[in-house]
Amino acid sequence: MATTASVNVSLDDIDLSSLRDPAGIFDLIEVVGNGTYGQVYKGRHTKTGQLAAIKVMTVTEDEEEEIKLEINVLKKFSNHRNIATYYGAFIKKGPAGKDDQLWLVMEFCGAGSVTDLVKAQGTDTFRRATKGNYLKEEWIAYVCREILR
Repeated sequence: MATTASVNVSLDDIDLSSLRDPAGIFDLIEVVGNGTYGQVYKGRHTKTGQLAAIKVMTVTEDEEEEIKLEINVLKKFSNHRNIATYYGAFIKKGPAGKDDQLWLVMEFCGAGSVTDLVKAQGTDTFRRATKGNYLKEEWIAYVCREILR
């Protein structure tokens, strides 16, 4: 994980409470996985219909700085061809007594992550999706090269 100094943005520059509400902007469609701090949904931009990956998480004081760092890293590096594009962050206010939810919205990758692919290898789902093939050495080499970039 990058350090705060390498991001060149102060953690104080992000005020989570001032982020916009996602209502009317994005809709959640279905759960597609789990992230570090919450579930990841397939979502849709309400006006354009464009699909997005939306990580929905509850923000606790203990995790707030790490989440701000993640947002800063996404903002800085999502223009790289091997990193999903970052679309923005939103706060869905919880009812009284309930925590707010932070929505991190990014480019939707329909095939899932490389991690998902590797974890699925050897399962029936993987064999059906790849017609019984496993990750070939050339594919593994390609993925390794792209990760290093």
